[in-house]
Amino acid sequence: MKTVKNYIDGAWKEPSGKESQDVVDPGTGEIVAKVRFSTSEEVNGAVKAAREAFREWRMTPPVTRARYMFKLKSILEERFDEAAKICSMEVGKTLEESRGEVRRSIEVVEAMAGIPTLMKGQALEDIAAGIDCSVYRQPIGVFAAIAPFNFPFMVPLWFLPPAIATGNTFIVKPSEQVPLSQQMVFEILDELNLPSGVVNLVNGGKDAANVLLSHPDVAGVSFVGATETAKYIYSEAARHGKRVQSLGGAKNFMLIMPDADIPATVNAIIGSSYGCAGQRCLAGSNIVAVGGIHDALVEALLAKSKALKTGYGLEADSQMGAIASKKSRDRILGLIEVGVKEGAKLLLDGRKVKVEKYPKGFYIGPTMFDEVTPQMTIAKEEIFGPVLNILRAKDFEEGMRMIEACPYANAGSIFTASGKMAREFGYRLPASMCGINIGIAAPMSFFSFGGSRNSFFGDLKAHGQESVDFYTDRKVISSRWF
Repeated sequence: MKTVKNYIDGAWKEPSGKESQDVVDPGTGEIVAKVRFSTSEEVNGAVKAAREAFREWRMTPPVTRARYMFKLKSILEERFDEAAKICSMEVGKTLEESRGEVRRSIEVVEAMAGIPTLMKGQALEDIAAGIDCSVYRQPIGVFAAIAPFNFPFMVPLWFLPPAIATGNTFIVKPSEQVPLSQQMVFEILDELNLPSGVVNLVNGGKDAANVLLSHPDVAGVSFVGATETAKYIYSEAARHGKRVQSLGGAKNFMLIMPDADIPATVNAIIGSSYGCAGQRCLAGSNIVAVGGIHDALVEALLAKSKALKTGYGLEADSQMGAIASKKSRDRILGLIEVGVKEGAKLLLDGRKVKVEKYPKGFYIGPTMFDEVTPQMTIAKEEIFGPVLNILRAKDFEEGMRMIEACPYANAGSIFTASGKMAREFGYRLPASMCGINIGIAAPMSFFSFGGSRNSFFGDLKAHGQESVDFYTDRKVISSRWF
């Protein structure tokens, strides 16, 4: 059984805290590793190492820092399949989905290899007589990421590459539920021969996170997770004067207009709603059937959903994997029961799915409700599982009112052949990520990623130029020479 370690100041160290947790393969229910939590002294040690490494690292030329990104990409490509297998084993998703996760991680590294261009400032001569002005982007210090369970490989790599490429030093605290992907990432980072202390890994739970949130030498924190926790991270970090980007939960709507292409739309909905067993912040959850398209849409969705094979993620023929933990599975099962009690029509019951070879795994099959109303619990709360709700709207305006009333605003999509309707949807959608005939409105790494309302807390989002802005300060220098 693998024992999870910290990586602090360029060295592997086993945490010494009294609390520990088993790491469970959700597809089999078997324990595959054990993670011991870090003490506050160990987290403080990681911050100290990062602080002491900062001065030398921020003076390293950006072009040199960019070369580390090229090397990191190269090693990630070499170990691509291994990374995907580890990801599937610890979070339960299929190998195809894990490959997609690893690929997305690499794309962030690729984007940050352009850091000499991304960090360039501005300059203007003679802003007044004999006075010139220039703007430099400068790194700030020590940053940290507090990562979720659903994308254990990718999410820390949303933040670490832009942070260190811009000249900051970094600490990752992965989810204690899924620490193995980051063990591998830091094995790869160790091969880069970065200066000691530039990157650090600490394992633990809420106590370790709280040390990072309150530590005076941590300049900023990045987080992805449930909205309740995202609010806490945002308020606690801001209370201690830190920069924060805190990505929360979601309840994503997909508006299906009467002129939508049904086969293409159904394929997009299936991928969005059941991909990663619905355990992602971009999952399509509420499907709004507009006008007369409802019956044909539901018939096609039901047929496609019934054909999906739920199974162990590491088996090639599995189309949907396990729920990430027993606790998550039980919570989802509870919400399905609430939907039934509140009067939604259960067209497809994923509770009946059994994976015979893995009776101890945490499985729920594709689940579909019809006749869902916006007032129902399943229509309002983030289920974070393979549960698809069908709502009805008589026209575009009624559908938009449903979307506009939702307190979450992460992503939303419309399916239509009308450019007019597509433009109107994009113009009015409260969510910050919009799809036009696209089921998963996930921007590439050179565009920003993040929602609004209760789906995001902060000012600057992840990815692209906004991530460079988050990890740097603009210094304005006005100069005159006599």
